[in-house]
Amino acid sequence: MSSSLHLDSLSLAYDTPRGPHTVVDGFSLALDTGEIACLFGPSGCGKTTVLRAIAGFEPVRAGTIRLGSVLLSSSQVHLPPEQRRVGMMFQEYALFPHLSAAKNVAFGLRRMPRAAQHERVAEMLALVGLADAAERYPHELSGGQQQRIALARALAPSPALLLLDEPFSNLDGGTRERLTAQVRGILKQAGQTAILVTHNEAEAQAMADRIGVMHGGRITHWQGTAVA
Repeated sequence: MSSSLHLDSLSLAYDTPRGPHTVVDGFSLALDTGEIACLFGPSGCGKTTVLRAIAGFEPVRAGTIRLGSVLLSSSQVHLPPEQRRVGMMFQEYALFPHLSAAKNVAFGLRRMPRAAQHERVAEMLALVGLADAAERYPHELSGGQQQRIALARALAPSPALLLLDEPFSNLDGGTRERLTAQVRGILKQAGQTAILVTHNEAEAQAMADRIGVMHGGRITHWQGTAVA
C-alpha cells in the first residue's frame, strides 16, 4: 500500500579529497499518498541525488526522510534499501534478456507462493496492457512495451513508493508522449505514490500532480499541475 512521503531539511553531500561537496541543502518536500510528483531541473541540480537518498543509496548528512510513519534516513538512521519498500525504474529498463516478460515481472516475488506469484504477475501484466505478451522475451518487445514490463516489475512487490529516474529518455518523441500518459494512468489506477525525475518540461506537466522545480540543490517552486 502506498504511503505519504516527507523530506525535511535534507542535506546530501559527496566526499572529495578537499572535503564534503554539498549537492543538496535544506531540501524539503511533502507528498500525499497516491500523488505523483516530479523533480524537474537541469543536469547537476541534485534531483537524482535526492532520488538515490530516498532509495537508500546515499547517506543523509542532515534532515530526515520519512515514508508513512517509518523513518528511513537521518544523520543517525539509515534503513537498508531492501527494507524501505521503495521501487525504482531507471533510464535503462534492465530487463533480463533470458527471461520472458512474465518471469521478469515475477523476479521480485520469489518469496511468494507459486500460485500467488502467477496471480500477481497476471494482474500486473493486465494493468500495463500486456497480458498477451507474457511469454515474449525482451528482444521481441518494442521500447515502449519493454518500459511497461519494467513498470509492471517495479509495481509487482507493492512498493509504498515508486521512484522513476528519467524513465522515458531513451524513447522517441511520439512513444515518449504516448507512454507518459499511459504510465500516469497505470500509476493512478494502482493508487501508487511516485516521484519522477526529468529535465523534460512537457513530460513533467503530463505526468505529475505536483512539480518541484530544482536549482542549486533546493526546490525553488512547488506547483500543482492541471492534469486530470
